[in-house]
Amino acid sequence: MFSRIMIANRGEVALRIIRACKELGIETVAIFSEADRDAGYLRLADDRICIGPAPAIDSYLNIPRIIAAAELADVQAIHPGYGFLAENAHFAEVCRSCRIEFIGPSVESMQLLGDKIRAKELARSIKVPTAPDSNGVVETAEDAVVVAERIGYPVVLKASAGGGGRGIRFAHNQATLKSLFKQAQREAEISFKDGRLYMEKCIENFRHIEVQILGDMSGNIVHLFERECSLQRRQQKVIEETPAPNLDAKMREEICEAAIRLVKAVNYHNAGTVEFMLDEENHQFYFLEVNTRIQVEHPITEMVTGQDLLKWQLKLAAGESLDLRQRDIVQSGHSIECRINAEDPAHDFRPSPGRIEAFNPPGGLGVRWDSHVYQGYEIPTAYDSLIGKIIVHGQNRDESTAKMRRALEEFLIYPTRTTAGLCRDILNHQAFRKGLYNTAFIEREMLPG
Repeated sequence: MFSRIMIANRGEVALRIIRACKELGIETVAIFSEADRDAGYLRLADDRICIGPAPAIDSYLNIPRIIAAAELADVQAIHPGYGFLAENAHFAEVCRSCRIEFIGPSVESMQLLGDKIRAKELARSIKVPTAPDSNGVVETAEDAVVVAERIGYPVVLKASAGGGGRGIRFAHNQATLKSLFKQAQREAEISFKDGRLYMEKCIENFRHIEVQILGDMSGNIVHLFERECSLQRRQQKVIEETPAPNLDAKMREEICEAAIRLVKAVNYHNAGTVEFMLDEENHQFYFLEVNTRIQVEHPITEMVTGQDLLKWQLKLAAGESLDLRQRDIVQSGHSIECRINAEDPAHDFRPSPGRIEAFNPPGGLGVRWDSHVYQGYEIPTAYDSLIGKIIVHGQNRDESTAKMRRALEEFLIYPTRTTAGLCRDILNHQAFRKGLYNTAFIEREMLPG
């Protein structure tokens, strides 16, 4: 096991990593930007290093500064958290060349699975279902039109190196497709330094189902069941739950087995998530992508399985064997997570940064609050608006839902505007109560006009 690691991230995920490390007896070194100088989790780290000004490009995305800090702090490994450099294969390769362990999968796995086109080719080769697509890069808008005529409208353009909902455009006809092609290409170039696009048949109103996996360096791989992540706004998740509601046992087994088969094909190790689209109308699922990192929504899997995914990441990166077998992993009860973002839903989700003057997080049996904020904390403008996550666990879905409603009522933060009210409205909606929703639900039912 490592004795000292660096956390190349910020916010609630940095705190989550520190907690796991403390329980394993691992020293932590936290890097921070000037904007995060007053972050509360910094006092819990064993060491702290400022790596630059607020803009992420000068701090949390600055590989030379992060590596220099790691060498100065004499750490054995770096945990990238999620976001920033977490899925950056070049960063992982730099870590390896500097003899610093990257807490995640191998560089080779990241390179293959991070390229959406190659990942889909792999999926097809091992008989994991994929939606009809361009079978490679679409070079021009004219090529896109030809592909669309073959696979049929509506279609979706996607960045080959994409993630986080960026570089995606939907088109229902030829004119729209032509006008959106350059937009998607430009966004992909800006976001990922890679303008390559591919195109898929758009499965409208699908469910977003993902499978959590763990693997060791000896080839042992298990899944920790699925998560329902269909409650999204502009491809950004809002609420997640597990088990997925109204998912029959046969479909659940097929999806989880496909996830295992795909990651085994690349000798994957550490934590990862295989994502799928579920077309309920045709009772068919399709491979979407692999996230080669820990996910924001990992706590709900921890709640129903009793497995600490961050500890497993550290153990597996250190070369320990996975002493879990598939039969050992069972789901107990039901868990829901609500992401709390400092945004104002009443004004088109306008960011709500600034000082928190009053704050009361929820608590009680079966309620978990994962956050780095506190009363008096100044929410910065430079980063993602996520300030915390409320996670609940109940004996069944009804109890879990009631627990989350109660937790949202307890939650108080002032004057910051948040998405807590939107989450409360979603949980009270009849479609949510019945578990009958898909990725179009929030835009269609909760945000009229």
